[in-house]
Amino acid sequence: MTSFLRSILLLLWITLPLPIFPQTGDLERVSPESQGLSSSDVKAYFDAMLTCPTGEPHGLMILRHGKVVGEFFPKPFEPNQPQLLYSAAKTFTGLAVVLAIEENRLKLTDRVATFFPEQLPDSISDHLASMTVRDLLTMTSGIQPDPLMRTTGAEWIRRYLSKPVSQPGEVFHYDSMCSYLLSAIVQRVTGEKLLDYLRRKIFDPLHITTVDWEESPEGINTGGWGLRMHVESMAKFGQLLLNKGEWEGKRLVSPEWVEEMTSSLQETGMPDTYGYHTWRCDYPNAYRADGALGQYIIVAPDEEMVVAITQANTSNGVAERQLVWKLLRQAKKEPLPESSAYTALLQTQNSSSLPVASAKKRRTRCQSLLLDKQAALGTNGLEWRTLRLESATKESLQLTVTTTEGKEYTISAGLGEWHTNQTDAHPPYSIKAVGRFQGIHPPFSVASCFGEDNDQLTIKVRYTNWGFGADLHFRITEGQLSLKVKETGKREAYNVPIELE
Repeated sequence: MTSFLRSILLLLWITLPLPIFPQTGDLERVSPESQGLSSSDVKAYFDAMLTCPTGEPHGLMILRHGKVVGEFFPKPFEPNQPQLLYSAAKTFTGLAVVLAIEENRLKLTDRVATFFPEQLPDSISDHLASMTVRDLLTMTSGIQPDPLMRTTGAEWIRRYLSKPVSQPGEVFHYDSMCSYLLSAIVQRVTGEKLLDYLRRKIFDPLHITTVDWEESPEGINTGGWGLRMHVESMAKFGQLLLNKGEWEGKRLVSPEWVEEMTSSLQETGMPDTYGYHTWRCDYPNAYRADGALGQYIIVAPDEEMVVAITQANTSNGVAERQLVWKLLRQAKKEPLPESSAYTALLQTQNSSSLPVASAKKRRTRCQSLLLDKQAALGTNGLEWRTLRLESATKESLQLTVTTTEGKEYTISAGLGEWHTNQTDAHPPYSIKAVGRFQGIHPPFSVASCFGEDNDQLTIKVRYTNWGFGADLHFRITEGQLSLKVKETGKREAYNVPIELE
């Protein structure tokens, strides 16, 4: 590296607002070139994710040879904010089952019914009696998925086992209740909740300290959803799998079990196949943890790379994964010459932002009509019952909301810039399970900005340590105030009835 380039990088280090890592920051940060990647290619990947029409990135981290060669958290998201993983949690549950098998606490061939004798129906079919732990791991339980089951009652295990069962082990049906039963089995055989077991066996050795996991009304970690952690913690977990179960010279899980759980074991009717709660990718020898809206831990052993992603995409994730495959194909085995492109990459990493609302300062008729009035809202994904808009300064608005749970909190929105707020009120959540949020710990961060253009008031809201977001568009049409909401992760906006009180 030339002395000129060193001077430039030192100046950037001093002057740019670098991220702060309270619990994260354990992994070594290096230039992409030192690990056989081009800073230009890494920057191009980040830029493409930021402008991808089907997604909104929240946090990205790229590891090569166990070192961070790129990390990207566009404002208002930050690296020290844990994110909800949705179904990417399933791979953690799969590993917990493997660990319990290694400790001889259970076997793949164990019958599921034997773990829950008090919750079985009066009459047990042959198919229910033959269902095994392996069938749950490969999503071939023989039970048709029923996502509404979690929303209408508290006895999830009893209700699941009472459903009709076809021949287990044959047909793939993606079902989060398979993961829930595995979590319950781990709790039965270890005497610890799934999170506590993984904390002792995996998270503590990896220095993953900020992590929580939802619990069911039965006091069991949900297993298939509800896990929340930092993006760097996701990357560490991926690196553990890439290392075949070894971390800092210590064996945490056997390489044979890592190989088995991440292998192609079950046809799914799609190009991607399934292992033990792990997806095999259409990219050669790569596999992933995969959650709704594009939460990924992608492991590519041939390239010795891990890519951890949190985002809100509106598609099946193919477009975003294709960008990862393009980056992987550009990896070289030998280090590359250091380049001034690293300077541009650092600047991108430290100064990027999600698009803000148009920042024209004139007050629209919408804002004038809304100010200092209570507005009652119809059904909406924000789970807000009422809102009240007040003018804090010329450069900010205050939005006071009452949730459908009856909690009230205030959000400060900056004119053309993100303001971040804290609240103990639960954020919006697409999963409506009974007892949701049990085990999830506040406070929650809410970032917001606003802008006015063509008689439309736009307020953008992002729950940045959760993942949900929405754009609110207020407009007066034919003398009537209207509200249209576009949630992140959904393709279409929808109208919300609004009435000023």
